Amino acid sequence: MRGKWFAVVLAGALVAAGCSSDLPAGGPGATTAPDGTAAGSGFFDRAEYERQLGFRSAAAEGPADRPWEQALDPEMVDTARFAKPGGDYHLCFSNASVDNPWRQVGLTTMREEVRAHPEITGFTVLDAEAKDDKQISDIRSLSSRGCSALIVSPNTTATLTPAVEAACATGVPVIVFDRGVDSDCPVTFIHPIGGFAFGADGAEFLTERLEPGGKVLALRILPGVDVLEQRWAAANEIFSGSGLEVVGVEFTDGDAAKTKAIVGDHLQREGRIDGVWMDAGATAVAAVEAFQDAGAPIPAFVGEDQQDFLRMWADEGMTAVAPTYPTYQWRTPVIAALRILGGRQVPEEWVLPQPKVTRDTLHGFIEQDMPPLHYAMCGCESMPGYPGPWK
Repeated sequence: MRGKWFAVVLAGALVAAGCSSDLPAGGPGATTAPDGTAAGSGFFDRAEYERQLGFRSAAAEGPADRPWEQALDPEMVDTARFAKPGGDYHLCFSNASVDNPWRQVGLTTMREEVRAHPEITGFTVLDAEAKDDKQISDIRSLSSRGCSALIVSPNTTATLTPAVEAACATGVPVIVFDRGVDSDCPVTFIHPIGGFAFGADGAEFLTERLEPGGKVLALRILPGVDVLEQRWAAANEIFSGSGLEVVGVEFTDGDAAKTKAIVGDHLQREGRIDGVWMDAGATAVAAVEAFQDAGAPIPAFVGEDQQDFLRMWADEGMTAVAPTYPTYQWRTPVIAALRILGGRQVPEEWVLPQPKVTRDTLHGFIEQDMPPLHYAMCGCESMPGYPGPWK
């Protein structure tokens, strides 16, 4: 099944250049690009879509209070050949980047997980700065540094695959997480359920709460990123035939000012917006503020688990939901490395639960003393030193 997931990711990356944010006139739910094709259709794989949606209701194996150690439908693999008893482990991590708050919160969480294990006596991190060529060089460098285990969060799928396979060939156990590579050589691949589940959570929320004919504005960050394309492909599937009218699919580049301008333009053009779907919540607060600035009602909103959005949701009494791509997943590769070095089995594909924040759970995730862009689903609140390192 892991190979199937890789194939879906790779297929999405190959058609990224064909994405468009423009929509011609159409009926309710119409989300067609100028060439007449369904927007996001190149990233839609029904089998994987249904698999991910099924995972949302699956029972997870593992400790109930530690979702970063849980797994959905795991197939375990033997790791006895990597056993290195006695500790004194040197873990190495090739990171795609730390160029956004989600990755910054994640890396802090990973460092604190390492700190919690005295058997880890060395932790080397190289930042690829979102550059494939640098990450290829980083992985090659780490392969010669005496690493007990190598953790990789790839910048891109296809380009990093040969570098990861070369690292596997050294005999050091390789753990891939967050983004995949097109190879089965890593001992385990760790990720939350995926982009289809994220996109569906938000789209289902809007279809359940809006009347037929309701106008939905979809705000996206960037084209061509596999997990983001899957999020929109799932939403597009749900909106099509829902009776809702998708009046725009716009890329914000993660820029607050651009987000406000887009929302303002659509309010002037349409007269009203009944729902906002987002493939990531970085500019959710800016989008809400655009409605406030225009004196328009705040519509039903799909955000994410950043503190600024959660606080605004509560303060304004919004109708909202926050799908998540939990930053607690950054704890799991360290835990996996220790299990592998201890000769214990791990899931070949380690699928983590991917919860969403709802009206009923909202207040449990609000931390008023944390930075606005801190991600609530970090699983870090019980870690020694919290909240200091995350501030």
